[in-house]
Parts: sequence; C-alpha cells; structure tokens
Amino acid sequence: MVWTDVVGVAGVLLVLAAYAAAALGRLDVKGAPSLFANFLGASLILLSLTVDFNLSALLMEGSWALVSLAGLVRVLVLRRRPDDAR
Repeated sequence: MVWTDVVGVAGVLLVLAAYAAAALGRLDVKGAPSLFANFLGASLILLSLTVDFNLSALLMEGSWALVSLAGLVRVLVLRRRPDDAR
C-alpha cells in the first residue's frame, strides 16, 4: 500500500463518518464540522487520485469538495453578519 492509498482510505473513512453522524442525528449537515469533514475527506480522496486516476471519482469527489466548500463559506459569512441581518 502506497501513501496515496492511506490518504484515500482516510478520506473515505472521514466522509463516511460524517455521513453516519449526520444520518444518526449526531451532526448537523449544515454545520461547519460536517461541512469541513466532507471537504477534507473529499480532498484527501482527490489527492489519492494523483497516482491512480479515475475520472468518475475525480468528478464525484471534486463536486463533493466544492459543495462542501460553498457550504463552509456560507456558514462563515452568516457568522460574520450581525444577528439582525440573518
């Protein structure tokens, strides 16, 4: 097993753990911890694809990372707004 396999497996475990926690009601899917776990997990999987490229996995994980990043940006923007502007 090469280092990119380890990184990819860690990414998969992170995404699955976040999904399981959200599905079981332990993690808010719109919250920063869930979004960050999904972004980091997808990014690790993307990194693993630098050695063993797979177009469908690239498209899936790239989309997953971008959606998670957009959600994180939204959370950060909403936190900076005054309470009356929410």
